[in-house]
Parts: sequence; structure tokens; C-alpha cells
Amino acid sequence: MLYQNILLIDDDEDDQEIFLTALECTRKAVRCTVLDSARKALNQISKGELETDLIFLDLNMPLMNGQQFLAEIKKDEKLRKIPVVILSTSSNDATIAQMKQLGARQFFTKPGRFEDLVAILEKVLE
Repeated sequence: MLYQNILLIDDDEDDQEIFLTALECTRKAVRCTVLDSARKALNQISKGELETDLIFLDLNMPLMNGQQFLAEIKKDEKLRKIPVVILSTSSNDATIAQMKQLGARQFFTKPGRFEDLVAILEKVLE
């Protein structure tokens, strides 16, 4: 599937910047919207104010965490089809299994090397 509009939901500004730079390195022609709040993202997607073909989601965020966001989006008939890829610092096997059970398409632990992040994005966007 070709993704044209992707959404990154992550409250860490450094992680946002690294993600966007890595995305540029993939040379994929995609438009990326970045939001720092899962609650804001859910609101905008639900109201049709934001269209996305793919969501990259961090788990550890205030107010509404990634797990809560994933559970809510998968409850909505029209939104549940949007693939969600978890990109988190967590590497806990139970957390990974739980996110996949909730409907995450893939789960990646945020890598320490920039090149590894580029490789993850290339893999997901193929």
C-alpha cells in the first residue's frame, strides 16, 4: 500500500525532529503531520479535520497515552482501518503483545541509531 498522508503522534520534540529527518532520508513522497497530543489527534481524526493513511504512535504521553488512543481508534468503525504503528521506547514483550492485540499493525522500539530509524521507516512505507 502506498501511504501519502502519515501522522506522527509523539509529545517529545526531539523525537519528532529525528523522525521527520529520518523520513526525509527515505525519499518517500509522503506528507507528515505531527501532533504532540493523542487526545488532539483523536479529536481531529474523528471530526474529519485530519486525513491520514498511517499513524506512527508513541505510547508514553500525558493525558491520553498511546494505548488509550489505540483502543479508542479501533472502536470507531470508520477509523479502525487506519494502520497504527507503535514507535516507543518500550521493549517489554507483554506491552508489545498487548498493543498488537489492541490492533497495532507493527511495534518498533525506538532505535538508538539514526540509520536504524530510517530502515524502520523504509520498511513500513514500502
